[in-house]
Amino acid sequence: MKKWGSLALTLTLGAGLVLSGCGGGNNASSNNGAATSSPASTATAGASTQDTLVVGRGGDSASLDPAIITDGESLKIDHQVFDSLLEYKPGTSEVQPSLADSWEVSTDSLTYTFKLHPGVKFHDGTDFNAEAVVFNFQRWSDPKSEYKFEGDSFDYYDSMFGPDGSRVIKDVKAVDDLTVQFTLNQPQAPFLQNLAMTSFGIASPTAIKEKKENFKNEPVGTGPFVFKEWKHNDSITLEKNASYWKEGLPKLNKVIVRSIPDNSARFNALQNGEIDLMEDLSPDDLSTLEGNSELQKIERPPFNVAYLGFNFKKKPFDNVKVRQALNYAVNKQAIIDAFFAGQAQPAVNPMPPSLWGYNDQVKDYEYDLDKAKQLLAEAGYPNGLPDTVTLYAMPVSRPYMPDGKKVAEAIQADWEKIGVKTVIESPEWATYLDDTKAGEKDDIYMLGWTGDNGDPDNFIYTLLDKDSIPGNNRNFYVNEDLHKILVAAQKETDQNKRADLYKQAQVIIKEDAPWIPLVHTTPLLAAKANLKGFVPSPTGTEYYSEVYFE
Repeated sequence: MKKWGSLALTLTLGAGLVLSGCGGGNNASSNNGAATSSPASTATAGASTQDTLVVGRGGDSASLDPAIITDGESLKIDHQVFDSLLEYKPGTSEVQPSLADSWEVSTDSLTYTFKLHPGVKFHDGTDFNAEAVVFNFQRWSDPKSEYKFEGDSFDYYDSMFGPDGSRVIKDVKAVDDLTVQFTLNQPQAPFLQNLAMTSFGIASPTAIKEKKENFKNEPVGTGPFVFKEWKHNDSITLEKNASYWKEGLPKLNKVIVRSIPDNSARFNALQNGEIDLMEDLSPDDLSTLEGNSELQKIERPPFNVAYLGFNFKKKPFDNVKVRQALNYAVNKQAIIDAFFAGQAQPAVNPMPPSLWGYNDQVKDYEYDLDKAKQLLAEAGYPNGLPDTVTLYAMPVSRPYMPDGKKVAEAIQADWEKIGVKTVIESPEWATYLDDTKAGEKDDIYMLGWTGDNGDPDNFIYTLLDKDSIPGNNRNFYVNEDLHKILVAAQKETDQNKRADLYKQAQVIIKEDAPWIPLVHTTPLLAAKANLKGFVPSPTGTEYYSEVYFE
């Protein structure tokens, strides 16, 4: 048996990114963007008169059951309410213990045995134990589970551990009250990384059984904050878990997360003292922020991609030449100059350059309208596309896309130059996600992805493999050669060999052009200058448990 300490598989994002996420410093707006403090100032946390954190964000959550969601706005809340077996060190994607204190891995990498933390309670007062872990994993893996309710799907479980019929996890059993054992059908290199994701937060079996479908509105976990109230499209209120198993946490008594869709309105709310922390600062407001000594800038490590996805269920987007033509007809640099204020770089591949396995030999589709027209002609459309294209543009700001509608309008103008007319639609966020997942209303859609776990698998397999249909692969894109490479990469434990496989995958994706990769961004947040203990995460889901006001 290999002990956890020597086989943690701590696949980080690369030295530069990890350092940028966890570097020290007592300055509240230090270079790494984290709101940090010295031990002396930490001691003042209890004396602060402010014990409520008000966060402003661009959109509401879609659901609060972590098992059925894929959107970041939902994960941000669930990150406070639920603990997973493992977690990431703040500011990195390095795995460390959480509900599991330690673990052992068999020499064939097919058996993982976890020792659980004793004395942990769910928010409803019931015990966290090995049987609770088994219940959750059985619920996610069984497509006929009585606790899978109408309209719900466990997309993340299918994406990370394979769809029904080809599951990575063969069996999960309780050895005793505080020992749980996983048996795999095949080795999976990012297995520990996957377990640390918020999507696999352990929920109270009692609450799921009692609340049934309403669990998605009233979540119950073991996390530092207890869910109290959800005013849809307005706010979510969380309160301190007074019995939290991590001593001394959380430092706040309450967290209120407000939905303020307009970027300028959200920044005004921060300046006026209505909120304490805001996400997705518009690049246009950066200079104003930097000139205000009462506020601080926070930079989240860049670990994302924004893209346009072609719906393969709709003609003519099943034609590779049409997809390539539209790639050539997007002026990415002009978009960055107009809407990102230097906080982005053009995206070439479906994963960020900071991630190991990135193929820097793949060259982008340059902005070339003549080439775009030529390819459309070769596809049988010498005068452009005959029908108007429905382009879905995100109605909320995201870390990788401050203003989806404005970017969509710029792309609309570019495409009109090659005879492609579009109508832009931006339904409410939850509807937007449902529509793009179904693929019946959109021809092309705008979305993005912030990495969950520091592994290329979480970008390429999760978003573009056939196993992720329906779910995160909203293109309905299938390439059997790509699938074989991605499955081989999951089974391979040598990281150098895995990197080579992912580089091959990126070559295939570039040629098939299921996407138009747009940008990778350095997401900006802003906060009051006296907010401390907030460490921005590359995954986009930060803990509020360490936050306090000086």
